[in-house]
Amino acid sequence: MDHVPPSAPSPAPPAPRTMDDALALMRDLRARCEWDRVQTHQSLRPYLVEEAHEVDDAIAQGHDGVLRDELGDLLLQVLFHAVIAEERGAFGMDDVAGALVAKMHARHPHLYGDGVKRSWEAMKAQAAPRRALDEGLPAGLPALHRAHRLQDRAAGVAFDWPDALGPLAKVREEVDEVAGLVGPDGSVADRDALEGELGDLLFAVVNLCRKTGVHAALALDRSNAKFARRYAAMERLAAADGVTLSALPLEAQDRYWDAVKAAERDGA
Repeated sequence: MDHVPPSAPSPAPPAPRTMDDALALMRDLRARCEWDRVQTHQSLRPYLVEEAHEVDDAIAQGHDGVLRDELGDLLLQVLFHAVIAEERGAFGMDDVAGALVAKMHARHPHLYGDGVKRSWEAMKAQAAPRRALDEGLPAGLPALHRAHRLQDRAAGVAFDWPDALGPLAKVREEVDEVAGLVGPDGSVADRDALEGELGDLLFAVVNLCRKTGVHAALALDRSNAKFARRYAAMERLAAADGVTLSALPLEAQDRYWDAVKAAERDGA
């Protein structure tokens, strides 16, 4: 998908169709399209990952029409895999739907069971004890998300701080340990040790995010976008003054940075 700028209009809405229509289309494509017919679960793996990222981009852009279309592309991948499995005699789309409904019922016993609300991670740990905390987590899961899920799982078996104060203190402790490996002149004598301590610091920050109801990956995405936006504003200010930002010394660049932040505070 081409990235759509924020000012772009949403795509025109298509004619309404049903899930049965989409499933019938997928079966027809498998029967009559040369490319679709030869695809396998393995060959489709890159497309599934790509489409999930494009849905995420559409959510970040805030375009309902783009999100609608990208969800359709992601649904295509679900249908594709279900029809391939159906052809193999393994399972079909109804079985996929049945597994989803059964899992959601199990996850919400307070709504569909005995009325008692429970931690999903605790229920999973009780039903099928894991051999390792990371068992079942996808190998390609981004590091920030993996840290969040590991901490969720640990919390599910009661290994967790009671509130956010514990993680906050841990972040401060890890900052001090990182600082102890950086010399007064900014030099680093043991980079391997520093890498380990920086990892511990990041892990502690993720835990603080989790305990305060924030997802670290979303928080970092927000900061990345803010930094890119501010830097672009710095470049525009410098260009308006007839200078190139990158050619200026750090002190001068910092003045543009402060000006951009001040303009944001003032709502300019």
